[in-house]
Amino acid sequence: MQKADVLAGIRVLDLTNVLAGPFASYQLALLGADVVKVEVPGTGDLARQLGADPELNSRLLGASFLAQNGGKRSVTLDLKSEGGKQAFERLVPSADVVLENFRPGVLERLGFGWPRLRELNPGLVYCAISGFGRTGPMRDRPAYDQVIQGLSGMMAITGTPETAPLRAGYPIADTLGGLAAAFAVSAALVRRQRTGQGAFLDVSMLDSAVTALGWAISNYLIAGRAPEPLGNENMTAAPSGTFRTGTGALNIAANKQEQYEALCRLLGREDLVTDARFADRERRKAHREELTAELEKALLTRPAAEWERLLSAAGVPAARVLAVPEVVALDQLAPLLHRVPFPGSADRRIQVLGNGVRVDGRPSAPSTAAPLLGEHTAEVLREAGYSDQEIDRLRAAGAA
Repeated sequence: MQKADVLAGIRVLDLTNVLAGPFASYQLALLGADVVKVEVPGTGDLARQLGADPELNSRLLGASFLAQNGGKRSVTLDLKSEGGKQAFERLVPSADVVLENFRPGVLERLGFGWPRLRELNPGLVYCAISGFGRTGPMRDRPAYDQVIQGLSGMMAITGTPETAPLRAGYPIADTLGGLAAAFAVSAALVRRQRTGQGAFLDVSMLDSAVTALGWAISNYLIAGRAPEPLGNENMTAAPSGTFRTGTGALNIAANKQEQYEALCRLLGREDLVTDARFADRERRKAHREELTAELEKALLTRPAAEWERLLSAAGVPAARVLAVPEVVALDQLAPLLHRVPFPGSADRRIQVLGNGVRVDGRPSAPSTAAPLLGEHTAEVLREAGYSDQEIDRLRAAGAA
């Protein structure tokens, strides 16, 4: 499989675990970076034990790990041991990026804080991802995705007034933190190319999550209006939400006046265009429940798939609400799904996601399967100048 090349020649030492950090380094790998995943001997990334298949988890190849570690190389080093520290010191000078998501202070206690890393490699881009960042009164707290979702305000506005607070159905705070880190690393590499200057990037999952709330927070900061949970409704417009049909649920976002009028015509409800309750955006928002009831009388006469086709053709944004098995079956998403070999097996293949970015018309795809634990230890240490005898001694000492 042809690998994207926009980050070709960039080497990332990836010390991260589980999700936010590995998701960030996966984005870099998909764009061509050589990501060297530094893992603890014997156990590796905790994500190796996470996923829906217990048998894969027991083999340290959990689905959660396989999903976002394709295209990376795995090296095992015990950074608490003297041999592991020395090996890492020999790897840092050849790296462009060091990425980690330990609690603040952990890497410093291991002897590799930013001053030491910069001493080893003045042009290094060092990115640290944590729940709350390196500053502020909450900096030392532990955090998981759900903790950040709750603190950021996301959960308070998710669901209906009766069901909120609700967490999102996937780890969105981890994902946002990982995307912010990948973006920041890429930007820092551009500056380094221009000036030769490295960078210390401090990425907070809480900050990333709060900034992603966008209008929900801006409406409070600027207009003084605190957001409320609206279920599947859109606070900015109506009709804009999830509607019942003859078969299945349908999202419709008729946010513009011309879209609303086209919707009414297609439903055979031209009377709703001139109804005083629904004459303009603000009045439709004020009477959204009554409008939904009227629209659903017509929508219930046909299945969601048929309405999706008719409305989309008329320029009204609309689509069915799908379950994951239906989503991955969409022809539209075929370029996003990539078949890679199962680690250690030439005959078995699995499907993983790319990142939705096309480079010169080609989807970004992992070039190889996710690595077995320590699969590339000898290879990478040889690149750093270690002899086979030195590698054997590191392994015998439990340092690699």
